[in-house]
Amino acid sequence: MTSLTIRNLHKNFGPVQVLRGIDLEARTGEFIALVGPSGCGKSTLLAMVAGLESITSGEIFIGDRLVNQVPPKDRDIAMVFQSYALYPTMTVQENITFGMESRKTPRDVQAKALARVAQLLQIEPLLKRRPAQLSGGQRQRVAMGRALVRDPALFLFDEPLSNLDAKLRVEMRSEIKKLHQRVGKTTVYVTHDQVEAMTLASRIAVMHKGELQQFDVPRTVYDRPANIFVAGFMGSPSMNFLDAEVDAAGTQLTLKGNEDAPLTLALARPMAANAARRVFLGLRPEHISLYRPERAGEGRGGAVVKAPVVVVEPTGAETMVNLLLGGREIIARFEAHESPEVGQTISLSLDMSRACLFDAATQTLL
Repeated sequence: MTSLTIRNLHKNFGPVQVLRGIDLEARTGEFIALVGPSGCGKSTLLAMVAGLESITSGEIFIGDRLVNQVPPKDRDIAMVFQSYALYPTMTVQENITFGMESRKTPRDVQAKALARVAQLLQIEPLLKRRPAQLSGGQRQRVAMGRALVRDPALFLFDEPLSNLDAKLRVEMRSEIKKLHQRVGKTTVYVTHDQVEAMTLASRIAVMHKGELQQFDVPRTVYDRPANIFVAGFMGSPSMNFLDAEVDAAGTQLTLKGNEDAPLTLALARPMAANAARRVFLGLRPEHISLYRPERAGEGRGGAVVKAPVVVVEPTGAETMVNLLLGGREIIARFEAHESPEVGQTISLSLDMSRACLFDAATQTLL
């Protein structure tokens, strides 16, 4: 198996700078997700790895080989696109083996590769059908089979599930994860869906405006986001941000927007004396819960506040509640049976041990 190394990669389209100094490494057998909003450069980066886009400056290594000038067909990669790009007049079998047929691969080798991939993807009954006779999920499996049959060193996925409905996306996400566990090949997967990135990847590269914002394991990206952009992008609903000011001792913060009744909260971890005083307090919705006196003192670093309820959204498994706190509207994730009334002022427990503090000027994690 093979690793992927990207060093100081830049890409310009005329005067427009699309990628700005990307440094990234996918270790052998690792599953890397490139995630970010539309236009952040993630698909362009994948195309440059595949050799479909030229490099303005920087280096790309597949294994120990510099591939900047290597044509796509010689990079030992396989790519699955957002569109299935299947030949409509060919059967599933012919679609999968078309590349091998073009390379004049012996028929017995083709048959063995086809049997292996069809069994792996559980599409043996579909081999004689044409694409028009397949569901969206089946077509995506065939597109994946066309990539797998090559047994490449590196797999590249460009938003392969975005054309599927929500239920099928969840099913195919699980299939892709199981497939990677079985095959174990180095994989780079582009998506704008942060849930896909969290559930599939060994490590996540979060991109924004052509720059790499954070590259780490999913748990760290979620719990300790590098900056406000990452904190707001990763997570659904996203992290809540409250404008605050830290005292000189670095042990308490006061929420802004509560001038009539200033709200001061104790920090679970003291801040350094030279740290920023103006901060944003970041709290995930699941770290805001209904206050229960019987659970006080359980060591969760809790702070008790009162806030009026603005909107209540039952989802079945849980209840999402919008509240006003610190002059801003925040979202809390309550248990399914907890459904306060709109307009009611309720007591909340804030898990300050899980809170993130961001410098108000630089918007980076403190």
